[in-house]
Amino acid sequence: MATDKELSDFLEHVERRAFKQAVYAVRKDESAFDIVQDAMIKLAEKYGDKPAAELPMLFQRILQTTILDYFRREKVRNTWVSLFSGMGRRDGDEEEFDILASFEAEQGSSAAESSADQVERAQTLHIIDNEVQKLPPRQREAFLMRYWQDMDVAETAEAMGCSEGSVKTHCSRATHTLAAALKAKGLTL
Repeated sequence: MATDKELSDFLEHVERRAFKQAVYAVRKDESAFDIVQDAMIKLAEKYGDKPAAELPMLFQRILQTTILDYFRREKVRNTWVSLFSGMGRRDGDEEEFDILASFEAEQGSSAAESSADQVERAQTLHIIDNEVQKLPPRQREAFLMRYWQDMDVAETAEAMGCSEGSVKTHCSRATHTLAAALKAKGLTL
């Protein structure tokens, strides 16, 4: 079990990197700050009794889920805002107003994707997630720290309690295993 100090030290160590990751995802500093704080609170409340070695993977999963929750809330909020913003038109050209035009998504956004593309992307992400979960624990841990949390080799080695060479070996094996598994399923990234 992680002590309060270990949990506090972990959260202090991961805060800057998590904030950067959240800002990259949502493009709003204020929202990213809220997301990171929510993720930290959830980790402390629900998983504070887990071993310190499990905290990085748990936190990463919680952070990703919190970011997805943010996008879900924003989608619902934006739908209602766009619905109500067009209903109170007072400028007299209500005949030219097209409610469907307010639902057009920006080109390049995920909302502009066709339903088939969204389903395909979701299926691909599900397959990748399943294959990552099938990796041996040490490989999965090294892979997630290096490529999802953007930790360098030295930080990963310190967090895992092993040498930098071991981290490189675990990451290499994980990427080769994932590449082979995804290729076998017909996915090329």
